[in-house]
Amino acid sequence: MKYLKFYLLALLVIIIDHIVKLVVHFNMDMGLVGEIPVFGNWFKLHYTENPGMAFGLEIGSEYGKLALTTFRLLAMGGIGYYLYYLIKKGVPQGLCWSIALILGGAVGNVIDSILYGKLLGNAPSDAPSPWFHGQVIDMFYVDIWEGRVADWIPIFGGQHMSLWPIFNVADASIFIGVSIILIFQKSFFGEQQEEKIESLREAVETSPVDEKLT
Repeated sequence: MKYLKFYLLALLVIIIDHIVKLVVHFNMDMGLVGEIPVFGNWFKLHYTENPGMAFGLEIGSEYGKLALTTFRLLAMGGIGYYLYYLIKKGVPQGLCWSIALILGGAVGNVIDSILYGKLLGNAPSDAPSPWFHGQVIDMFYVDIWEGRVADWIPIFGGQHMSLWPIFNVADASIFIGVSIILIFQKSFFGEQQEEKIESLREAVETSPVDEKLT
């Protein structure tokens, strides 16, 4: 149970993420046609598919998505092992819960990339294979601001943009996990650093060199 509860949280995130994604896929029209206001005009359900990286960026190679998905699989394995390492080391549980949220979110989006191209048929038409080329389903849209960026702003000037991207449960889980770590980093990592300093101090005080000097 020492390890299981954290991995169960990751599994719960994955299950909820894909229930929501499948409900949206089979019950909503894509784009503005199927958009559903939830809280006025600032929070909506908006079904869209993300073909690649964050903010809709793509790798320009025919096998770029395959490389990206492979990298995500390796990262997912690394996060899973890191969680095991942290639990075994006995770090504050808040840090372990946060990593579990990040792990669940990472796995949730990787499943889209691996399976949904084949199971839901949402791979791009030019994909070499539906496997590993699925698009990630997004649906939560926080419409804080949308419009044309002033021309004098570097890089984005003159472009039509929205302030917030559309995201899903997996993205939200990753964001929450990272935010908790950033907010409580002193309590998560401060105690470990103090323990290391104390251990070093004890080692110095009991060292043979120290005994000779005294």
